[in-house]
Amino acid sequence: MTAIREQYPYLYETHLHTSQSSACARSTGAEMARACKEYGYTGIFVTDHNWGGNTAVDRSLPWSAWIDRFEQGYLEAAEEGRKVGLDVFYGYEAGYDGTEFLIYGVDGTWLKEHPQIQTATVEEQYRLIHGAGGLVIHAHPFREAGYIPDIRLYPQWVDGVEGVNATHSSSRSMAHNDPAFDKRATAYAGQHRLPLTAGSDIHTTDLLGGGIAFQRRIRSAKDYVQAILNGEDYMLTNGEVWFDKAGNPVEEKK
Repeated sequence: MTAIREQYPYLYETHLHTSQSSACARSTGAEMARACKEYGYTGIFVTDHNWGGNTAVDRSLPWSAWIDRFEQGYLEAAEEGRKVGLDVFYGYEAGYDGTEFLIYGVDGTWLKEHPQIQTATVEEQYRLIHGAGGLVIHAHPFREAGYIPDIRLYPQWVDGVEGVNATHSSSRSMAHNDPAFDKRATAYAGQHRLPLTAGSDIHTTDLLGGGIAFQRRIRSAKDYVQAILNGEDYMLTNGEVWFDKAGNPVEEKK
């Protein structure tokens, strides 16, 4: 174990997809949970694509039934997590014509009770999620890809920025690989004094190892929300390089 992992032993994958709910994913919730446990993660957030993104769930389903189907990847991961000793938390990735946000701190019950989230604007989404004690993180804000028609920034309607996305910067990434996307995101967050987060945006069990490492165990999704909002100490990684909370690479002491 490296010196940083010794000081920050609790590693969390904050951006993960399952094939049950994300059309672009290739591995099930159970498969992802087992792989993440074997890698050394303490926990994961399942952040499948919602109704506005690349969902694998039939959009014509009634709202409550849609949520039940959407949750299958998370529920399977959570069940497997209980078996193997991996903490699994609820989240999702909200899509707005290619602009995406990672949502933490709400669950399926809340979603069923708030069907207006389906047609909410970015501003309305922020207010609704905040009213529930949740967190809105702008996912990979400077990624350039065919499914993203424009780069749209909403510094007033997010709580933070995904500044380290392993898909961009890991040498093992097979898609969207351009470290400049992360550099621009980090600079943007600094300009607006927004906290940075990190994740892999992983879709298969061929893990990249990105995420956030804490000095303590995260107890729940709401606990994670407060850790970010309160400026708790943590480190970021793309699975190969460590970064401080400001996104600066950290050289480990030998």
